[in-house]
Amino acid sequence: MAEDKVSVMALGTGIAPDDGVRSKNPTLERCLNMLKDARNDSELFAALLLVTKTAKAGDVDSKTRRRIFDAVGFTFPNRLLASKDPPEGCPGHMFQALGLTLLACFCTDPDLAGHPQVLNKIPTFNDVISTCDPGDASCSSMIDDAYQCLGAILATSKGPRELVNRGALVTLCQAYVSHSYGYDQALHLLVGLLTAAEAKCWQRAPSALMNVLDGLSAEFQKAEDVTKFQICEVLPHFVPPLLPLSSECVQSLYQGLSSILASKLSASQLDPALKLAACLMQACGSGWIPAQRSGGKFFALLANLACVEVRLSLEEPDLTEVDKKQELVVACYVLMEHAILECTREEGSLLREEQKVQLVGILEEAFEAVVYYLRQAGWEKLADPFIFASVRVLGAWLAEETSSLKQEICDLLPFLLHYAKLQFEAGRQGGSDLQNAGGGDGQAPIWQGDALRFLLPGLSHLTAEDRPRAILFSEGAPDLLCQYFSHQWEMFVSDLEAPFASGAVESTLQTACAIFLNLVVAVPELISREDCFAALMDKLLKSLPSLRPQGEHLGLVASMATLGLMMARKQSAHPGFQSTAEAEGFFAATVTFLAEAHIAQPDPISNNTVLRLAPAYEAVWPAIGELWFLGMQAFASCVPLFPWLPEIVLHSAWLQELLGILGRVAATSVDLELVTAFQGVLVELARASRPCRQVIQRHQGAALANLYGMAALEQCLNYP
Repeated sequence: MAEDKVSVMALGTGIAPDDGVRSKNPTLERCLNMLKDARNDSELFAALLLVTKTAKAGDVDSKTRRRIFDAVGFTFPNRLLASKDPPEGCPGHMFQALGLTLLACFCTDPDLAGHPQVLNKIPTFNDVISTCDPGDASCSSMIDDAYQCLGAILATSKGPRELVNRGALVTLCQAYVSHSYGYDQALHLLVGLLTAAEAKCWQRAPSALMNVLDGLSAEFQKAEDVTKFQICEVLPHFVPPLLPLSSECVQSLYQGLSSILASKLSASQLDPALKLAACLMQACGSGWIPAQRSGGKFFALLANLACVEVRLSLEEPDLTEVDKKQELVVACYVLMEHAILECTREEGSLLREEQKVQLVGILEEAFEAVVYYLRQAGWEKLADPFIFASVRVLGAWLAEETSSLKQEICDLLPFLLHYAKLQFEAGRQGGSDLQNAGGGDGQAPIWQGDALRFLLPGLSHLTAEDRPRAILFSEGAPDLLCQYFSHQWEMFVSDLEAPFASGAVESTLQTACAIFLNLVVAVPELISREDCFAALMDKLLKSLPSLRPQGEHLGLVASMATLGLMMARKQSAHPGFQSTAEAEGFFAATVTFLAEAHIAQPDPISNNTVLRLAPAYEAVWPAIGELWFLGMQAFASCVPLFPWLPEIVLHSAWLQELLGILGRVAATSVDLELVTAFQGVLVELARASRPCRQVIQRHQGAALANLYGMAALEQCLNYP
């Protein structure tokens, strides 16, 4: 029977080129006809044995295998698998072994591998791998067949999902962790499964996959031969999207990478190490590197190697050679982004100051290569996800550093704006190859996303400078940014019920507001001339009031309120400001934002009542304080422009409350900058509105003006 088993295995090996339906082997052809004409299981079994004895591997091409399937079908191997009583003197698993081998043969046909009759055998394959004794030769052959079937299923379109849903993922993990027979095949299948359906795998069996990662990491740390580099290539597939720093594998991964980088390496050995390091950076930031001198040295070396690799790759004159290295360069981009973060981190950085200075210089050289590549290839490769990766990492650099490479960046700005616009338009249309390229199983590629979002922080710096601002205007940036702001606002509103999802969008909106503020301050005359700013003003008028109940969005309120006030000074003739409900709602919201920033509070040390920031404002004041002062100044400028504005102030009771607070607190608790801000608003209200003037006078305005040194207010009240 062992001989029969070996013969049957020939059905699953050595596919020869198709040369017609009929076999070249006449004897095999007669046996295939017997198989076709078999009338019962006994005749099928006998004919099948004759086929296996007659067939040579080279004779069993795909069409011959299909003929075997057409004669046998799934019913016969199903009965073999279900049979528990082999003939006397035969191995106990003989029927099951033959059934598995037939299925392994059939699975070489992709159409059959995805057939429901094969997919519903996945639990059977799992059971064979988990329970068969590999010490028995027939059992080890059964395990091999089971792995062959699972591999064939994996290669089908529905296969990855079916393998996960039917328990094969857990079985493969257990096989590898226990190092049972065929565990190397299990590892190979796990890599394929994670490549095809990473998110689904981690959702279904996170603990089983973490066990594999722990085992691989321990082997990685201990290995001292070529095995170390082989494991290094596999490990990135098993690092989860979010890796807790408390995981036992973290230390092993660091130690293993540290020993690799301390060695003299060839390119084939260094590349997997850089990819693994980048994967860890994405999964858990730089926290996997110890905050010690050795950790800083390791990180600096890692970042240096990444920068050197980017330069060597992107400065290659042959763009086809660059294409071959895209995966590696993207990994280096991840390391460069984290290097930027470490260089800008004031507290808790892995790097000493001298290391930061050195690394910034090396990063600058690497980004010069990125700019060079984008200028060489960008216009021709707009649909390439690698261009997106390059734009994104450049955006991270521009967010922190715009003083270097000024000429190069200015030359590249037209391309960056064109590319960002292309991405934005593709996104608004529901996605395109540009936005969705690179995903498998519905998963987004690493660098998928919105290019303009990554460029905004850099544009915020560039719009403060004359030359790049002029280029941005000439390339239509204001119109694009206004459309983008409106689109992002709609996304933000739709995500308000899911605050974690709206965080990135909220940050984007705030950065966009910062850019618009730069433009309002630098080129105010354009605000009244460009149609896009009128549309932006309409969006602000309608949107700001809806944020009022959302106290956790105070940063965005500050940005939108201040921007709207600054623009209103130049757009007083805008139809939306003609005492409309929208305009009144907007100004009421700005009054609330400005009025609620400060409160009177008892001071337990001095026993005085002092002026303090309101609790909601205190935590975010470093980010919004400057906006609040600018908003106060802009609001004061708006008072004489809109005759109905003082009435809104009176209705809100801000004026009365402000004067009351100033009368209760110790004057020494109000610093000069605040005094100036309050005086600016009080003076304009007193000048523009008799009712406001009367309220100020009734609340001891003259005495308060004298107490706080508000000379302009005192003069205004004494000499109308």
